[in-house]
Parts: sequence; structure tokens; C-alpha cells
Amino acid sequence: MGSAVSTSVRQPARAATAAFAGTTIEWYDFFIYSTASALVFPQLFFPNSDPNVSLLISLATFGVGFFARPLGGFFFGHLGDRFGRKKALIATLLLMGLSTSAIGVLPTYAQVGIWAPVMLIVLRICQGISVGGEWGGAVLMAGEHAPEGRRTWYASFAQLGSPAAVLLSMGIFAIVSRASGDSFAVWGWRIPFLLSLVLLVVGMAIRLGVNESPEFTAASESKKLARFPIAEAFRQATWPILFTMLAFTIGTAGFYFTNTFLIAYTTRTLGLDRAVILDCLAMVAVVQFLGQLAAAKIAERIGDSRFLLVASALAMLAPYPMFLLVQLKTTTGIVAGVSIATLCASGFYAVIAGYASKVFPVEVRYSSISASYQLGGAIFGGFTPMIGVALSASYPGQWFPLAIFYSILAGVSFLGVLLLAMAGFATKTKTDGVAVMIAAPTHAAVAQ
Repeated sequence: MGSAVSTSVRQPARAATAAFAGTTIEWYDFFIYSTASALVFPQLFFPNSDPNVSLLISLATFGVGFFARPLGGFFFGHLGDRFGRKKALIATLLLMGLSTSAIGVLPTYAQVGIWAPVMLIVLRICQGISVGGEWGGAVLMAGEHAPEGRRTWYASFAQLGSPAAVLLSMGIFAIVSRASGDSFAVWGWRIPFLLSLVLLVVGMAIRLGVNESPEFTAASESKKLARFPIAEAFRQATWPILFTMLAFTIGTAGFYFTNTFLIAYTTRTLGLDRAVILDCLAMVAVVQFLGQLAAAKIAERIGDSRFLLVASALAMLAPYPMFLLVQLKTTTGIVAGVSIATLCASGFYAVIAGYASKVFPVEVRYSSISASYQLGGAIFGGFTPMIGVALSASYPGQWFPLAIFYSILAGVSFLGVLLLAMAGFATKTKTDGVAVMIAAPTHAAVAQ
């Protein structure tokens, strides 16, 4: 009896740790692709006489992963709502680890011609499907194991995987870049991808030690599960899915603006060495990690909606001091400037996961939260680096159009949270001791 109680007490911490470890591995795999797509893939897989064209094509394949993410969200969301969060999360981790390590052994365009980019794109799609299913399940496993009233804090641990993965991916790329020197484009870039196999083993060991979500288990035992969760989700919660999708924008697009586009911008437009910007972004990731922990604590005190509205409003202002400082071309200026934007966007990102999970009923929660996040990521996140490159090419030497673009992304998130708050989707909840349910939205509620 005592052992069972002790195990149940430890499960919230285990679930949060597993969510953190799992999303760290998934995002590490996803991020090393984004870094390589800005640094080496244009020359190795998409050679062209115009380097800007090669970069745009390479970043387009980065965007392809985002359009695969909704497929993963739908597929694994269905599995997670029908058969359990844990089973779905084990499958996503396996798919990501195997597809990422396979990229590390791909031949280049010079070796096999057109088959090289074709194989790269196929594996990128597998990455997108995997991360599309991972995020929602990790958030729910942490949040649904959380003690009463602590969902935002525990769910935020799934979000910590993002800055941790940045540190890991940037650190490994920086080490490999220096160690391999001129051979970086030949074999050095492959090492971060091959390391995914090691991380896969570690992640599986952690994830297998966590019990199934107690809320899902209770819903399953009471036969409340939906037969076709994704269809039921769109039938029952169309407006909340749409509003939540808008709300996620700056947490996703803002990150890829500062961690993918900015690599290309600073190395090509400002002429900085790639090692310098990678070091700067690694330092910013430390700021992001600590900032997200602080943000989750603050949101618990002042309320999720209020925090998210303030964070997204500040994010609209953040790109202007960011670019002014980045233009100094100093390590201090770059770190300070990107940290300003990152603290706003990542603080928002830390809190939105727990907030969004409160919007949807347990029997369609995995499908709903995944659809919101992944559709938003596909629309607003995947092509943010490409739009940034296009704006930079259209307005050479000018950063103001780029800053306006970033402000628009933050404004979309502000609108999404405002609509959710006005309609009361995240507050019209009642606890029956087993699961958190919300009433289906009405047109009247949306009009309020």
C-alpha cells in the first residue's frame, strides 16, 4: 500500500522529467536540421549558381517538416486519445530518432544527384510527423499527472525541451564546426545527426518508467473515449482550435525567426562568422531556459490569460531593440538583443501549453491541442525563415521590414489569446474529480 502511494506521489515528477527529456530529444533532432539547412544543406543537397536560391530551397525543405507536423498531430493525436498517451509517445520517439540518424548517413547531390534531396525531404517529412505527435502528448502527460492547480507549471517542463535542445544542438554544432574545420561540410555536419541514436536510447529508458495519464485512464475506464477523436474535436471545439492555433504563433514562429533565419541573416547580410552566431544563440538559450521557468511561476500567480496578453504585447515591441543591438555585430549586442525578443516569446511559449490544455475535454484533448499547435506551426512557423530571407533580399541592408514582420507574428498571438479569454474557453471548466471538461462552444460565447 505504502509503495503504491509513494509511486503515485513520484509520478508527477517522473512525468514532467519524461516530458522534458522527450521534447529535448525531439526538438534537438528538429533543430539540428534547421541549423544544417542554413549552414551546409544549400551547398550539399541543393547546389545552384545563385547562393540565395540554394538557401531558399534549403529553407523550403525545412518548411516541409512543418507541413508534415499536422499529419503527425492528427495521427498520433488519434492514437493518444484512443489507446493512450504513453503508447503514442514511444512511437514518436522511435520515429524521430531513426529518421534523424538516417540523415547523418545520406549521400550528397554530388554523389547520387537528385536522389540526395529526395531522400532528405522524405526523412524531413518523417521528422515532421514525429514532432507533430510528440509535443501534444508530452504536454498532456506532464499536465494530466500534475497535482490540483499546478497544470501550468508541470506542463511547462515539456516546453523546456526547446531551449535545452537549442543548447544541445548549438553546442554540438559549435564543437563539431571547430573540430572538423574545413572538413565540416564533408563529414563534420553528420555527427550531430548520428548522435540522435544515443539520445534515443536514453529517452526510451526514461519514458518507459512513466505510468499512463491518470485522466486518460479514468476516461477509458468510464468509457468516455471518442471513437474518432479528431473528427469529434473539430465538431465539438472548432472555435477553440482556431483561436488556440492563432495563440501559438509567436511561440513557434518567433523561435524560428531568431534561431534559423537570424543565422542566415547575420552570416550573409552582416558578415559574421557562423561560430560567433552559434555561440551567441547558445547563450540566449540559457536565458530562454531560465526565463521559461520564471514565466511559468509568474503565470501561476497572476493568471495564464493575463500573463499571455502581456507577454505577446511586449513581443510586438521586442524586435526593434533586438535589431538595433544585433546591428552592432558584437557578442554582447547580439546576445542582449536576441534575449529581449526571446524572453517575451519564450515566456509566452512556456505558459501557453498548460493554458491550451485546459481548453479541451480529455477525450479529444490530444487531438485538439495537437491540431491547434501543428496547424499553427505549419502556417506561421514553417515559412517564417523563408519570408525573412525574402524580405532581407527585397530590402537589402534594412532591418525595419523584418521587425514589422516579427511584430505581426506577435500580434496574431495576442489576438488568439484575447479571443480565447473573451469567449471564456479556458475558464468554463468544471472538475468532476476524474477529468476536466468544457461545454461545447456556442456562437453566443464567441460573440461576447
